[in-house]
Amino acid sequence: MNERHDEAEEIRAETAENSPELQEHDQFAELQTKLEEAQQKALYAAAEVQNVRRRAEQEKVQAVTYANTGFARDMLSVKDNLDRALSHIPAGAREGELKNFIEGIEATARELDSVFGRNGVTRVESKGLPLDPNRHQAMIEIPSDAEPGTIVEEMQAGYVLKDRLLRPALVGVAKAG
Repeated sequence: MNERHDEAEEIRAETAENSPELQEHDQFAELQTKLEEAQQKALYAAAEVQNVRRRAEQEKVQAVTYANTGFARDMLSVKDNLDRALSHIPAGAREGELKNFIEGIEATARELDSVFGRNGVTRVESKGLPLDPNRHQAMIEIPSDAEPGTIVEEMQAGYVLKDRLLRPALVGVAKAG
């Protein structure tokens, strides 16, 4: 079958030499093929440009959304220190001469929580929930009546910025048996 095809091409080529119409037809067919190839390449190039544009837009949105990640992570130590200071205030100090000072520290802690909230920084829920390795870091196992793997103690709060983990919660989980 290939022999016949080759033979037909030879006859066609010989005929084309003597026939300007057939030569024009061949040139037209060749140009049409080149045009189709060029159109295909142009479509691929346009699609690639669109993909690059879409990726750049997504990267821009990500950069804007998470631009303050480092700052938020640094502010967590300030939050931790304020919480520690408030948790170590003796019960009688709230009624004495330090009352206004303590209320000022509490107001500062509330304002920091408010700023975190406005900027998408939220605390990771943990106590009483099952351990989630994407949000919690188990530090110890604690004998408990709770279901094994349930968080029974939080040593350090975890935080997320929008949907990204800033810091996992350091937790103690209920021990099996």
